[in-house]
Amino acid sequence: MPGRRSKSENKDDGEKQLRRDPYEVLGVSRNSTDQEIKSAYRKMALKFHPDKNANDPKAADMFKEATFSYNILSDPDKRRQYDSSGFEAVESDGQELELDLSSLGAVNTMFAALFSKLGVPIKTTVSATVLEEALNGLVSIRPLPLGQFISRRVEKQCAHFYSVTITEEEARAGFVCRVQSSDKSKFKLLYFDQEDNGGLSLALQEDSAKNGRVTSAGMYFLGFPVYRLDQTMNSIAAAKDPDTSFFKKLDGFQPCELTELKAGTHTFAVYGDNFFKSANYTIEVLCAAPFSEEKENLRNVEAQILSKRAEISKFESEYREVLAQFTEMTSRYAHEMQTIDELLKQRNEIHATYTVVPLKRSNSKSRTKTSSKESKEDGDAREKRSTRERPRKKKWYNLHLRVDKRKAC
Repeated sequence: MPGRRSKSENKDDGEKQLRRDPYEVLGVSRNSTDQEIKSAYRKMALKFHPDKNANDPKAADMFKEATFSYNILSDPDKRRQYDSSGFEAVESDGQELELDLSSLGAVNTMFAALFSKLGVPIKTTVSATVLEEALNGLVSIRPLPLGQFISRRVEKQCAHFYSVTITEEEARAGFVCRVQSSDKSKFKLLYFDQEDNGGLSLALQEDSAKNGRVTSAGMYFLGFPVYRLDQTMNSIAAAKDPDTSFFKKLDGFQPCELTELKAGTHTFAVYGDNFFKSANYTIEVLCAAPFSEEKENLRNVEAQILSKRAEISKFESEYREVLAQFTEMTSRYAHEMQTIDELLKQRNEIHATYTVVPLKRSNSKSRTKTSSKESKEDGDAREKRSTRERPRKKKWYNLHLRVDKRKAC
């Protein structure tokens, strides 16, 4: 019946009506900073994580609600859209959750790995166990000197922690932490803040991305705004429409939360983000002082990218308008071509009616037989003429032999 809705649709509507304000869920105000939102989410995630509340469905729902709310408020575009238009604005492009692989069963992890292999972007979050151990100061930290590298293997959903100590001069010059994997392992590069109780709280994370023959991730503290590119947004757009993929390519180009670090000791970690296997990696931390030219080049290139992003946004509206006109012209071209062919056909038919001569329908088979017979007769005649014209050759048995009868044989 028209207007009748399925039970699943009614259930979805009910869930949308029951959704709480993300700010209310995380217990933060609308003017909260990104860092305050992250801290609030981390506390809720540690409290309600399925690992710690295995038989508590209410805690599982709270964890999902907190993760859903954080996904909205941690993304500048989604947060702005929600503030202006509510849930409908952020759900128009689909809302993906960040999965904690450590909380998934073997079957669910296998399905997630399969979808990831097929190119479906799946965001993952750091295991709550790792975050809780870091917060309670229960992790072992290995020193990492500037200008040196360490190569290791980290197990899935585990982390290796490193401490880096920098001087005032090195802090002013800036420094870079980079991790890469030659076997294209998935990992996360993490940066932790030092808490008053001696524990560590997650402040920044960068997911590894394919870069030629390796996967890599880096954090750049150079004293000026440095940008990061979220590839997941572009992957989702590419799955919908190639044109959209092009115009959304730079939407994930967002500034990093931290641009410089003070002198002292800082903690980084490499987190194994593969679904089933461990991750091989090499980590290094470099002072940016010898790379002054590279710093300037990076600043200039990122400024050009920002300018190009604004330019592409304007170009998209022009492109869509021209594309609509082209589609309309192509459709009209096909229609006009068909109309002209039909009119010319009608014209020829009318011309053909101006006659009193009855139309004779010839049999194609008889014409074929007649023509083949005539061609055969012509061939025979030509052969006879050529035979008559050729001089007759004497045969060997027609030779005239002269015999002298006067001589005896």
